Amino acid sequence: MPACEISFDMSRIDFRATSDLLMASYWGSGRSDELHRRAFANSLSVGAYLDGKQIGFGRAITDRTVFAYLADVIVWPRHRGRGIGTRLVQAIIDHPDCKTVTHWSLSTNDAHAVYEKLGFRPSTDGRYMRLDRIPAG
Repeated sequence: MPACEISFDMSRIDFRATSDLLMASYWGSGRSDELHRRAFANSLSVGAYLDGKQIGFGRAITDRTVFAYLADVIVWPRHRGRGIGTRLVQAIIDHPDCKTVTHWSLSTNDAHAVYEKLGFRPSTDGRYMRLDRIPAG
């Protein structure tokens, strides 16, 4: 796993690169920059950085108390397969604002193995996955 920095500082997000990459993804086609601006601002968003340049992004749509839905986890193509996506997701799960979140979910067509490493299990339809944790007390 490369020594990349994980940061929740929204001012560091390369919006242009992130929005473009998401709009090119199978799940984000048809979205607009305006939609991404609103979505990022209303989520717990995180970036991965290598030598100060962004190489990954993810976010959780959450009440920061009980429920969280992971969304838009993406790693820049030339940095994929190095564990960066796993680090992004683990950082969100471990974020202090999410310490009491017990119900995590997500949807994926092709990254089941990434999430299974973190304890997520497929639902009966094979697409949605969830992680239920005992609340931190």
